[in-house]
Amino acid sequence: MPKRARTLIKEDEQKVLHELLKDSSQSVNVIAKKLGFSRQKVWRVIKQLEKNNTIWGFTAVIDEKKIGQKSYMVLIRRTTEPLSRELISKIIKRDVEPAAKKLGVMIDSSFYAHGMYDWVICFSAEDIAEAKQFCDILLRAYPGYIADLQILETLFWIRKHGRINPGKGKLKEFL
Repeated sequence: MPKRARTLIKEDEQKVLHELLKDSSQSVNVIAKKLGFSRQKVWRVIKQLEKNNTIWGFTAVIDEKKIGQKSYMVLIRRTTEPLSRELISKIIKRDVEPAAKKLGVMIDSSFYAHGMYDWVICFSAEDIAEAKQFCDILLRAYPGYIADLQILETLFWIRKHGRINPGKGKLKEFL
């Protein structure tokens, strides 16, 4: 395939991705109209992006307060103890998630990081007590491997999953 054709395909993918990031609930027809593409072209681009795992899925952005939850982050710094194969397997299998769900905790994001902390988990819970119980589950699941764990309550989302908070004017109450 000529270099120019690959460049055009990448540009088209970026345009479709940009539209999906703005609003993933848009129909293929709406995206096609906005971009001046055919419906079939948009559908093919999305299917290719899903096939190569550029797009992992689509999600709803939830206002936790409206479902009686608060949003938290837990920052985890691990010890210098080498991870065993068994522990790595537990992490990859997400063994703590069933216990979190049973507790009423909804895990939103979980990612490995570089910097002062090694792992960040974003989640919602009913209150700080439930958030602390979730952190206790983490400490019990990985004994000897967590050097420090910090809980942060998210007071106000400005942007979440690429979407601007429709109630952004309420930010002034926090500033």
